[in-house]
Amino acid sequence: MNNVSTNDSLIDYSRKWYVMLAVSLGVFLATIDGSIVNVALPTLVRELQTNFATVQWVVLAYLLTLTTLMPTVGRLADMLGKKPIYAAGFVVFTLGSLLCGLAPTIYWLIFFRVVKGIGAAMVFALGAAIITEAFPQAERGKALGITGSIVSIGIVIGPTLGGLLLQTLSWHWIFFVNLPVGLIGVLLVWRFIAPTQPKGRQTFDFAGAVTLFIALLSLLLALTLGQSWGFGDWRILLLLGGWLLFMVIFVAIEWRATQPMIALSLFTQRNFNINLGTGFLVFMAVAGALILIPFYLENMLGYDNRQVGFLMIALPVALGIAAPVSGVLSDRLGTRPLAVAGLAVMVSGYLALSSLSTETTVWGFIWRYALIGLGVGIFQSPNNSAVMGSSSREQLGVVSGLLAVTRSLGQTTGIALLGTFWAGRVFFYEGRILPEGATGAGPLAQVNGLQDTFIAAAILSTLALCLGGWGLMRARQKRKKFPDVAPPEINIP
Repeated sequence: MNNVSTNDSLIDYSRKWYVMLAVSLGVFLATIDGSIVNVALPTLVRELQTNFATVQWVVLAYLLTLTTLMPTVGRLADMLGKKPIYAAGFVVFTLGSLLCGLAPTIYWLIFFRVVKGIGAAMVFALGAAIITEAFPQAERGKALGITGSIVSIGIVIGPTLGGLLLQTLSWHWIFFVNLPVGLIGVLLVWRFIAPTQPKGRQTFDFAGAVTLFIALLSLLLALTLGQSWGFGDWRILLLLGGWLLFMVIFVAIEWRATQPMIALSLFTQRNFNINLGTGFLVFMAVAGALILIPFYLENMLGYDNRQVGFLMIALPVALGIAAPVSGVLSDRLGTRPLAVAGLAVMVSGYLALSSLSTETTVWGFIWRYALIGLGVGIFQSPNNSAVMGSSSREQLGVVSGLLAVTRSLGQTTGIALLGTFWAGRVFFYEGRILPEGATGAGPLAQVNGLQDTFIAAAILSTLALCLGGWGLMRARQKRKKFPDVAPPEINIP
């Protein structure tokens, strides 16, 4: 049952839109930062006199830091209060941006990206929790839908702004541009986000935090390095073994801890597990399949960088339109029906993308690609609302962190596995393994491999649809059996 809104009538929601502005700035800052840095990687190779194998750690170091720290940040926020940690995250992120812009070498830049990742973990892990507290239950879907639109705006603006800064100024400014937004964000957070009153006499589960950190780091390194070393390499198998070992140790520690890092009782709620599971599968399919789109547009259709950037706007625009509308509707109709509808649209979108060819027109690509954004936009806001509505206020930080980790792990896993799958299928159609990689194959082999990869993404989305549909049927059966116990909301244990 939804525990967040038990005392809604006693809570002051007068500052909710100022809180939304503060959180949206954090989301926008983090989103636009990621897309700008990705655009700048070729420039960084030239300007810092390095190579791709090294420069990719500008992205990887940030993502590894971000993902591994978010559960710890969530627990600390539940213990110490969300406002000081969220404000500190803005400060660290802004300081990290300054240091990145001043970095004299690629190795200093990678180190400062770790600093920046620490701040981003504080911001990312707590944004959904702060929004959930700031808005009443009846408006939670709308609020989370608006944050989804902010993500889309950041994705759209990032590449364009990054290209402009690189062309007119220098790579340093892709980091300096964060400074004014970060400073404004700190002021808004400190002025408008209300301080929370955590329960006293809480202790931090250091053993659980360390073992979970090692487990997540082992998994992420295995997924990241496995793409170049091969997933059968003994070092990758060792990392995967370390992940399993430390996850078992973590569960054993949490089972016995009086104040655990993550309350395992959360996972006794079937709908909570369904919501996280469908989210993981969705982001696995989205990140793994759509990272190949630029290669399709450039290598197989022959578009230049400017045209590729324009065509790829279709997905975030569709997502940005759908997310707030879906959020508002989920507040009225319940979260599960909208989430299932979004999953169905995603399945149809991937099946449509599996028909892409070397003869596909511009509009033929746009409507297929936009379907994925539409599906994600319809799905994400209700699903996030369902996850955040599954916990008490005392656990919002942890649940928000888990939601963010699930998203990051899904993206990392999808890129690793579906990227490897695409390369394997390209080599199959080419009839040989190419030393220069799958991008060195002919257009026809690459397109055939891409079609198979989109079918694989459709299968992942279908699994998520089946999981979500099962949860919907179960929730309806529960409401029929106990019509007076719960409102038309999906968070029924």
